[in-house]
Amino acid sequence: MTVTDTTPAASPEAGTVEIERTGEHQDIAVLTLRRERKLNALSTRMESALLDALRGPQVRTSRAVVVTGVPRAFSAGADTGELREMTPEAIADYYRSSGAVYEAFAALPQPTVAALSGYCLGGGLELALAADIRVADPDTVFGLPEVGIGILPSSGGVTRLVREVGPARTRDLVLRGRRFGAREAYAWGLVGEIAEGGTVREKAMEIAAELAGQPRLAVSVAKQVITAAADAPREAALLLEQLAYAALNRTG
Repeated sequence: MTVTDTTPAASPEAGTVEIERTGEHQDIAVLTLRRERKLNALSTRMESALLDALRGPQVRTSRAVVVTGVPRAFSAGADTGELREMTPEAIADYYRSSGAVYEAFAALPQPTVAALSGYCLGGGLELALAADIRVADPDTVFGLPEVGIGILPSSGGVTRLVREVGPARTRDLVLRGRRFGAREAYAWGLVGEIAEGGTVREKAMEIAAELAGQPRLAVSVAKQVITAAADAPREAALLLEQLAYAALNRTG
């Protein structure tokens, strides 16, 4: 049995985010981006729909979250035409409203898996980078093309990419805006697994089911410790590990 809640849109061009609860115990929330005619370009309306989904009961009560797109595209990027018309004040407001979706996704207490296929570019890659685990179809195409059109990745893409692959490779990918494939992404650690062609959603669901079966509090605390340790001095990171262990010791 599955429970589906589809966010309505004004037109097919506006896009939707479909929410499905699935898994053996209905404990996995699957969010599917659907704006296929625009290769799942992330309009502010679509970002708002995703943000609402992340804050809604279907996600909040889940034990794992999968975000996926359509076979042609996880997302080909942000709808930059919309943002081009904004004043600096409007852009600042954007980051406080629908643009907050990337950080909201990264901050979810439960583990998250991104199932990637087709194009995963610009804002789509930034959204994928905010996931805990990424699984890709062999033919997935990645890239951050923003500098080539006079802007830069600004929804956590630069910050997260530096932490994942280091500043040198980040400069190469961001400044040149070059595209790369799933094999390169896997070799660099951006992708945890490459699924056989056409099975990326199934593989993501398999991983999500494994995560959902782990002790909920331990997974959530471990996720937070890993995130904090990336930026903390070694001594602080070690202390954080020890304090988290002490807090969890009698909860299992």
